[in-house]
Amino acid sequence: MAQESSNPEEVVLAEEINHVRLITLNRPRQLNVISSRVVYLLAEHLEKWEKDNNAELVIIKGAGRAFSAGGDLKMFYEGRTITDSCLEVVYRMYWLCYHNHTYKKPQVALVHGIVMGGGASLSVPMKFSVVTEKTVFGMPEASIGFHTDCSFSYILSHLPGYLGEFLALTGARLSGKEMVASGLATHFVPSEKLSELENRLISLNSGDQKSVKLVIEEFSADVETDAESILHESKLSIINKCFAKESVEEIVESFEAEAKEEGNGWIATCLKGLKRSSPTGLKITLRSVREGRETTLSECLKKEFRLTMNILRSIISGDIYEGIRAITIDKDNSPKWEPRVLDQVTSEKLDLVFQPFKEEFELQVPEQDASRWTGKFENSVYQSHKA
Repeated sequence: MAQESSNPEEVVLAEEINHVRLITLNRPRQLNVISSRVVYLLAEHLEKWEKDNNAELVIIKGAGRAFSAGGDLKMFYEGRTITDSCLEVVYRMYWLCYHNHTYKKPQVALVHGIVMGGGASLSVPMKFSVVTEKTVFGMPEASIGFHTDCSFSYILSHLPGYLGEFLALTGARLSGKEMVASGLATHFVPSEKLSELENRLISLNSGDQKSVKLVIEEFSADVETDAESILHESKLSIINKCFAKESVEEIVESFEAEAKEEGNGWIATCLKGLKRSSPTGLKITLRSVREGRETTLSECLKKEFRLTMNILRSIISGDIYEGIRAITIDKDNSPKWEPRVLDQVTSEKLDLVFQPFKEEFELQVPEQDASRWTGKFENSVYQSHKA
């Protein structure tokens, strides 16, 4: 029998059903955005189950019309006047991201609806990530003065060609089928079959990967991308040509030139998003994804933790708070960036955001299995110090 969360209003519901463990993100009215409480509960359950010999398979899904729309932006905005008010939740989230990538038991994400930003870090790294025709993926962080976070400087940099840079800078959205085609999900299942798939996985009552895969494949459909898809060969060739450029300025210039060619009307929407985005967010994001091509997952997470904290500390710009204000608080969609143009975001300024912390203040990512769970916030120097 299922052992449900004692509080049905809790933001994360956990059920234990024989050898299967089921997590439901339970903030449907807020599109299951990730708050400090969500992070804490996810980590608590996953740690417990990884050590539990009776737990063999973990399934995660979202309540309502979203899997997860990412981090709780209002949480960041409300803490803007308090130094490092969000340090603990940021640290915990990055610690969780590492373990999502390296979890020792099979995990299945049932991704129905919106999956964006940090929310995607709860699905893309899983052994099995199932999407539907209603799944919408996007990484819009640069548009609000932030950066591609929660391990996505690593994930996007390992996509084919320069698709990762394109997605990170434009915030372009992908459908469920496009996620599978690009490698950001493993299986496409029509939405009307998703509940039945969930029930079959629970009935399987096993974490045997071959068996789990066979069950998912019973419900899966093949995916193909048509001429309208951003992944069509003709569009990917343009993306690879433009987004291979060294700087954001060169990327925009090259993309603008391609937009003038016949048949390239699709570029206009992407360009509009680029030009409305925070210059600081764009510059940080491009450099971060480019570095991701040459560094390990652990190194990327350490770097992203620094970037997140330095951006929240407004080291070179307060664009993150202006972006959240314009999109989420006042909803006027008219952010006033500072600086306003790309060439004023210099390499020297970027260096300040990427500057490593002293070793004890870095994200303490586990280096080996024996110390797998010792790097969490409670055991860090941050419990009593500020970086």
